[in-house]
Amino acid sequence: MTSSIHKGGRNASRRTVAEQVDELQAETGEHHVAVTFTLNGVTQTVVLPSRTLASDAIRHHLRRTGTHVGCEHGVCGACTVLLDGKPVRSCLVLAASLEGRSVTTVEGLVEPDGTLHPVQEAFVDCHGLQCGFCTPGFVTTIAAFLEENPSPTHEEATDAIAGNLCRCTGYQNIRAAVLRAAEIKRERSGGSPLGPDSEAARASLDAKVRGATAPVGGKAGRA
Repeated sequence: MTSSIHKGGRNASRRTVAEQVDELQAETGEHHVAVTFTLNGVTQTVVLPSRTLASDAIRHHLRRTGTHVGCEHGVCGACTVLLDGKPVRSCLVLAASLEGRSVTTVEGLVEPDGTLHPVQEAFVDCHGLQCGFCTPGFVTTIAAFLEENPSPTHEEATDAIAGNLCRCTGYQNIRAAVLRAAEIKRERSGGSPLGPDSEAARASLDAKVRGATAPVGGKAGRA
């Protein structure tokens, strides 16, 4: 499905994209571009000022408000989305550069039947959020990390979230959510939630982490 979104009125759908660009430029005196990309599996065409950031295009033009904007300098990580499967700070990317590419926000991680992504489920299990403002950026970052490292160690889980800032939780439960998400992901794929049962795997994970990612007040791994 393709949708055309812009700042014009209700008759916008009757005009071509090129006409919309010309009209908006005439009205505002500002250069506009039409950008077509895939957002959460749906092809979108959006007409916007060429200076527009990807974060603003996603939130304000396309109304996917799950992506949050914090520092606007690429430091906090709250605006992280997946661009062709890789985590990027959407506040540092021009919307025009999304042309022909695929973007996944936190909303797009949910399965069509409503099943939560393993990382989303793990955040619930491990109470990995409080105010929730930073959570979408953590979820997308961790989802991409687990695609490359499905059986992270305690230290690797810590490194995975090092680039995202949280003012509420102290990170312990977020780190626990990384490990819990890996368990859920492995279990859903038909494997053991504890991962490979080998001497090397046992050596890489301490007893408190392997199958017992118990956060404060969490559900996972209680004896």
